[in-house]
Amino acid sequence: MIPAQLLYKAEEFVDSGAFFAELAAMVAYPTESARPESGVAVRAYLDEVLTPALAGLGCSVTTYENEDPRGGPFLVGRRVESPGLPTLLCYGHADVVEGQAGRWSEDRDPWTLTADGERWYGRGAADNKGQHLVNLAALRLLLAERGRLGFNLTFLFETGEEIGFPGLAEFAAAHREELRADVVVASDGPRVDAATPTLFLGSRGGVQIQLDADLRPDAYHSGNWGGVLRNPATTLAGAVASVVDGHGRIRVPELLPPELPDVVRQSLTGVTVANSPGDPTPDDGWGDTALTTAERLYAWNTLEVLALGAADIDRPVNAIPGRARAVLQLRYVAGTDVSRVGEVLSEHLAREGYSMVDVTVLGRFAAARTPLDDPWVGWAKSALERVAGRPVTVLPNIGGSLPHSVFTDVLGLPALWLPHSYPGCLQHAPDEHMLAPIAREGLVLATALFHALGDPSPELPLPAHAKDPR
Repeated sequence: MIPAQLLYKAEEFVDSGAFFAELAAMVAYPTESARPESGVAVRAYLDEVLTPALAGLGCSVTTYENEDPRGGPFLVGRRVESPGLPTLLCYGHADVVEGQAGRWSEDRDPWTLTADGERWYGRGAADNKGQHLVNLAALRLLLAERGRLGFNLTFLFETGEEIGFPGLAEFAAAHREELRADVVVASDGPRVDAATPTLFLGSRGGVQIQLDADLRPDAYHSGNWGGVLRNPATTLAGAVASVVDGHGRIRVPELLPPELPDVVRQSLTGVTVANSPGDPTPDDGWGDTALTTAERLYAWNTLEVLALGAADIDRPVNAIPGRARAVLQLRYVAGTDVSRVGEVLSEHLAREGYSMVDVTVLGRFAAARTPLDDPWVGWAKSALERVAGRPVTVLPNIGGSLPHSVFTDVLGLPALWLPHSYPGCLQHAPDEHMLAPIAREGLVLATALFHALGDPSPELPLPAHAKDPR
């Protein structure tokens, strides 16, 4: 049983303002991975913030260069208490998206953490500095209380998550022994809603696709040539509609999952989407209406049009454009074969009479999922519910994307995500924020989970395959 005074210290760390002050210092580093000039800030954040934090946990800390020129360095901290103890692998990312200064409400500076009631505004407050601070603080509290963790710890930080985590899979494969563990616990992404403690077990993957109807170099007068020249904008609109219709339904069977497993469907029973104040209302008629809203978001594929254009929409002229383009994104769940997405779409468009539309796959990232019946899932859910005082929602995966496959597919580990944010946090947009109540409860939950790992009890034993010196 976790000591009550330890939970009190977790709450007090937030209530006292100490958490806010530490997060403010982290947010002040403009670690924008999409800007090459921010490399100095990224390295300073690793050297001046994360390295001392890990060293304070008794970790040996090593910085590794990224062999992929698109990505930044990796930081690994390791604390080995005993070879006979289980090993926990934690993960976080030091980078953030662009600050978007000048677009925040109340003229807020993205690099200055600003409190407005329960909302703490700042770039990285939710994604991901506030979230990895929760876990670092929980480990710090546990170590201070007991003088030991009761398990071995490896903490991996990357610096390119927001640009598609370049080089991470290759780094993990090359450092497999250093990253060996029994279980991964990481924090990123949102809870199902602000009020519900959540575990999720994976993420959807994504494939970015460009459709290009490049029919001629010039535009021609719509009166003199309309009706005899193929219009690339009209052609592209028809091509897109043949792939995903005007109600969001995918019309190419090969782009859909082979099934919705019963265990996944059952896990989503009773899960409500958009359950926080200010959330947009899901459209009941959008997508596959045979599925529940939660199933459409967490257990199925969606094909979204991200951009669509021809000529100058703000200053149209009486001419048939020569070219039209669209960028689409397939968000897909584990089990979907996306190895031939480009070929599948080209073959489909040719059958539909749109062979003049070129298909280019611009990029992709993998979907992955820890099995819902993995013993670590039940263990973590029980540990969290003992202190949460209410049910913890377990999602098969979130709708967004994270490098989950690096842990499950490359390292072969069960990976659990304990998010300390919520869907309305506005990450990647102006006014990104962390909610103080989630930070407070998140620190309690993380502390309890780590305590359960380091001090297993007959009521909550570790999974059978984990190391337990007793």
